[in-house]
Amino acid sequence: MRRWGRLFPPRDKARQVAPVSEEWVQARLKDARWVATARQRLQSLSWFMKCLKEPLSRTANREEQTRGAFFEGRFKSVAILDEESLLATCAYIDLNPVAAGIAEVPEASAHTSIKQRVEHVNEQGRANDLNAAQTGSVAGSTAAAGLEEGLWLCPVEDRRRLRESKGDISECH
Repeated sequence: MRRWGRLFPPRDKARQVAPVSEEWVQARLKDARWVATARQRLQSLSWFMKCLKEPLSRTANREEQTRGAFFEGRFKSVAILDEESLLATCAYIDLNPVAAGIAEVPEASAHTSIKQRVEHVNEQGRANDLNAAQTGSVAGSTAAAGLEEGLWLCPVEDRRRLRESKGDISECH
């Protein structure tokens, strides 16, 4: 109940946030149905997304002086169910600054993972290996091996499953 109170603080009659007092907690604990509902909601991804999206929608609608569902059409949520969808979504995000005219190429934009990947390769002094990988040849792939090692992002070509089958259980950070 204390966790619920931190996320959804009680409100007084004037709708102002009230402190999460011990008596408030004890009063809530007496209602077993409410406790069960709160527990279910605290572990529900759907409830979390609702709680995340609702205030954003209200703020955006207030700023745009409009009404209605914000997360539909251009701003809809899409489930990413497989690795192919994840890669397509990541490419879409990295290409957004280019599409918006903010950057000429994704690696020139301040907030893309591709920029961080290219900077990591340059810090290693392996830009030529990255260029070789663009050819798509076996030699190019061999030259590019390990380019993303030590980078906090998971590699674009995630080979963790291959390593796990050989007994090496490395993780991305």
